[in-house]
Amino acid sequence: MALPLTVSISNKWSRKKRHFPLLAVFFLVLLACSFIYIEFSIQQIHQSPDHVLHSQRQTSSFTYVKPNLPKGASDVLDGSSSCNSTRNYSGKKIRWVGTDAESNQRRSISQENSCDVFSGKWVFDNQSYPLYKESDCPYMSDQLACHKHGRSDLQYQHWRWQPHNCNLKRWDATEMWEKLRGKRLMFVGDSLNRGQWISMVCLLQSVIPANKRSMTPNAQLTIFRAEEYNATVEFLWAPLLVESNSDDPVNHRLSERIIRPDSVLKHSAQWEHADILVFNSYLWWRQGPVKLQWSGEENGACEELDGLGAMELAMGAWADWVASKVIPLKKHVFFVTMSPTHFWKGEWEAGSKGNCYNETRPIDREGHWGSGSDLATMRMVDKMVSGLGSKVTVINITQLSEYRKDGHPSIYRKFWETLSPQQLGNPASYSDCIHWCLPGVPDVWNELLFHFL
Repeated sequence: MALPLTVSISNKWSRKKRHFPLLAVFFLVLLACSFIYIEFSIQQIHQSPDHVLHSQRQTSSFTYVKPNLPKGASDVLDGSSSCNSTRNYSGKKIRWVGTDAESNQRRSISQENSCDVFSGKWVFDNQSYPLYKESDCPYMSDQLACHKHGRSDLQYQHWRWQPHNCNLKRWDATEMWEKLRGKRLMFVGDSLNRGQWISMVCLLQSVIPANKRSMTPNAQLTIFRAEEYNATVEFLWAPLLVESNSDDPVNHRLSERIIRPDSVLKHSAQWEHADILVFNSYLWWRQGPVKLQWSGEENGACEELDGLGAMELAMGAWADWVASKVIPLKKHVFFVTMSPTHFWKGEWEAGSKGNCYNETRPIDREGHWGSGSDLATMRMVDKMVSGLGSKVTVINITQLSEYRKDGHPSIYRKFWETLSPQQLGNPASYSDCIHWCLPGVPDVWNELLFHFL
């Protein structure tokens, strides 16, 4: 509006010169009022986060949903759940209140210890590693017991992670148990987090007499108990963090993924009383579109969204629980970043075909980053946890694990399905380049956890 007003005044200067002082005064008053209104609005926004959300609703197509409401959906999602209808994503977003006052004080592991322990290299060390023998751990999984299932080269067990400018705290099982005395340590997530849990159990169990330790049968919540320390090391199967139709730890291979994007309450009821929580989530979001069944929906109506968008919604519901429930002095919460896959040999050996099959040494090119780790997901996770301040500590396993193309089971594991003659004739076609042999890479993830506890 200012430009036409200026032009008009200029054209009529000679005829209305006497009115200029009056117009100038009017303009200055209007300008002053505008500044006062803007300043008032800014104060209102700072004082009321709800005002920000209301403004966003007015200026965008997003609808903000408050997650984790006690009386949400009436039906629990399980393997028999289905979508009676599916429509395009409506644009709903998770509304959660971050700990803004702490966001600039988020615990930076590297800065606290004046060393970036996630930046380093793998050093061959057959004197100190492995930290335990595969055959000595009665809780070893057949999915991860590579030597038992025919892997003859054992170099993958002897690599130590060495940060560039410092050393990791030396693993000590007795010291770790003292840290856990009277406490519950719980890993929450998918099969990769279950592998880290098995690693932790194998690292710890040797110093506990056989008659003083126990393991519950395989279930959604599996518990290892050490009687003399009154402590437990637990694993909760929750691959998508929020409620989903894949929450059965055994029968979860379904044709479509359905999640309740606005609720972690089904799982948080089991994890909320743990003293130390270690979360992960990544791989299951990489398997195509996800169906969303919001808590308020009726008649099995679903929406469809890509994996990254669905993961952001789930992370929002998880972050809401952390922001509202976690007191850092009473509960330690860790989030483990994505575990990379190694399905494309050409990424570390130009022009080659194949995958992790027959790989026996780590990648020695510093900064290697393959397609098995998604940068967009890393950025989303970083943005999410940044809003949680010191309530969450991130353990960044991604770059250090990127180097370990040799650490996967490949064909040396138990496969639950029968392999065809064609597969057996082409081992690379059924190689597991997702999970990790034990002893191996997940032991280092737990050394990092020990280092920060």
